[in-house]
Amino acid sequence: MFFASISLGSVTIPLKDVFASLTGGEAAKSTWEYIIINYRLPKAITAVLVGTGLSMSGLLMQTLFRNPLAGPYVLGLSSGASLGVAFVILGAGFLPSFLSVIALSSYGIVLASTLGSTLVLFLVLVVSQRLRDTMAILIVGLMFGSFTTAIVSVLTYFSTAEQLQKFTFWSMGNLGNLSWTTIVILTFCIGIGLLLSAKSIKPLNALLLGENYAKSMGLNFKQARLVIIFATSILSGAITAFAGPIAFVGLAVPHIAKLTFQTSNHTILFWSTLFFGSIIMLFCDIVSQMPGFDVTLPINAVTSIIGAPVVIWLLVRKRNF
Repeated sequence: MFFASISLGSVTIPLKDVFASLTGGEAAKSTWEYIIINYRLPKAITAVLVGTGLSMSGLLMQTLFRNPLAGPYVLGLSSGASLGVAFVILGAGFLPSFLSVIALSSYGIVLASTLGSTLVLFLVLVVSQRLRDTMAILIVGLMFGSFTTAIVSVLTYFSTAEQLQKFTFWSMGNLGNLSWTTIVILTFCIGIGLLLSAKSIKPLNALLLGENYAKSMGLNFKQARLVIIFATSILSGAITAFAGPIAFVGLAVPHIAKLTFQTSNHTILFWSTLFFGSIIMLFCDIVSQMPGFDVTLPINAVTSIIGAPVVIWLLVRKRNF
């Protein structure tokens, strides 16, 4: 899937030329080599990072809240990021011209998204320290999400058509606008999130039978919950900041992994979720590139259109799971 994602697109590049470019050789055409190194390779790497990060954060949230409908954005981080970006894009007209240019740059939007998600994360962590009930944290996250979405709606109501178009494009997600520097930063964030997730494998297995059972096994539940929430926040917050809000993957991939391997053991689900998340995200990226056509579909739409029927088919096929 990784090499197919690099090979296919509006310009189809033979796999032998792809391998040649990636191993230090030369492709048959210099334009192909430029496309591979400067556009498609960063995009494929981003797809892998996004697929693994969203899938893992979805698994963490579904186990922590014991809710199959929980996803990576259930804590309201995506809404917080959207609020930050909305303030920048929709409110840029109220800023001086030089500040408006800086704010609307790619780094300005990433910074605004990061600050928005970080603010919501801080509020969720503060509230989680005061609440004993895990389900109450889920409700608080949903309320934060609803509150920030309402503010975004007010901003969009008073915005121009051009501003709305920019914000809509951001909300559709984009894997292809990252430089090598931002990919390194995103890789670092995903790496930290995955390390914290790997550390949480045993606590997650203990939580399968409920909080009381986990505590009876000697689990420091408050600390484990904090680590899980922090790992999810790093994964989903970084991805939203750099690639925009991408739906469905974090919700569906953990179910696909569970139905495929017929297990709830997180030692197996950890690796299988990363594996399936990468494959599905790369496949959606290939579809969004529309091989043979000059158009590109929004990645957010492709993930939902392709993913939803797959999960329904798996559930029907393995209804006795």
